[in-house]
Amino acid sequence: MKLERLISIIMILLDKERISAQQLADRFEVSLRTIYRDIDAINMAGIPIRSTSGVGGGFEIMPNYKMDNKVFSSTDLSAILMGLSNVSNMLPGDDLINTLAKVKSFIPADRAKEIELKANQLWIDLSPWMGNRDIHLHLEMIKAALQERKLLSFSYADRYQNKTTRSAEPYQLVLKSGHWYFQGYCLKRNDFRLFRLSRLSDLQIQEDIFMPRDYQKPQLDFTDMLATMQTRITLRIHQSIMEWVLEHCTYEHFSPDGDAHYIVKFPFIENDYYYNILFSFGHQCECIEPVHIREEIKRRIHDLAIIYDS
Repeated sequence: MKLERLISIIMILLDKERISAQQLADRFEVSLRTIYRDIDAINMAGIPIRSTSGVGGGFEIMPNYKMDNKVFSSTDLSAILMGLSNVSNMLPGDDLINTLAKVKSFIPADRAKEIELKANQLWIDLSPWMGNRDIHLHLEMIKAALQERKLLSFSYADRYQNKTTRSAEPYQLVLKSGHWYFQGYCLKRNDFRLFRLSRLSDLQIQEDIFMPRDYQKPQLDFTDMLATMQTRITLRIHQSIMEWVLEHCTYEHFSPDGDAHYIVKFPFIENDYYYNILFSFGHQCECIEPVHIREEIKRRIHDLAIIYDS
């Protein structure tokens, strides 16, 4: 978002003596034109930035400038604190704590209570009720490797628990659907890969420093692809599991069936993942059609029953 980028640029300029437009464009993955517009916006906000040309040139805040705590409105400061607080909650570290302290120094005493109330109106906590300490340790190690551009080595288990030893150049931490991943260039596969942190073990930071290569962002939106792969099956569910079913489809696919049940047009792909979703709904869910999926569910239930009968 533009506001977040502007605040980040201000923080960088406060922390550095000078930085080039190209360095800023590379860091935020935007065009040079966007960076020049951002600098103009910061100037208009009352923070004097000067530019120098030639070798070693760039942008810098005018010497002896003191940040005016009225530059940011209460809404601006609340939004910044809300975002930084939630990010620091999900991704703890001294760098975020220091940034939070800097932002709080802009808050005038007479507006502190109002801004704190607004900042606390949203709290995001994606950690499980029973925390996994390994994930937090892995996050800190991967953050350090990202900053120092050092190789990571680890054992990695696929969905079938087949383990392989990997070395990878880390490029990005990703939080997707409540799970942490890191995007890295895998030296074993000679390609970019998205590694799920819960499948890592024996994670180590190597002493080898790598030269960053052209980075390929991971594909994180499969909406269009899934739309071509999914079909709609008909389920009959009890109202007690409605909130769990709504994690996979919307209200428009529900129609009442008596006082306590619904008929649901449920998005489905014929693989283990989707069959396991149906089983997670337990006896409060029945597949009505198509017949071949209903028969496959019966077969899987039969195979499960045999295990317990024996």
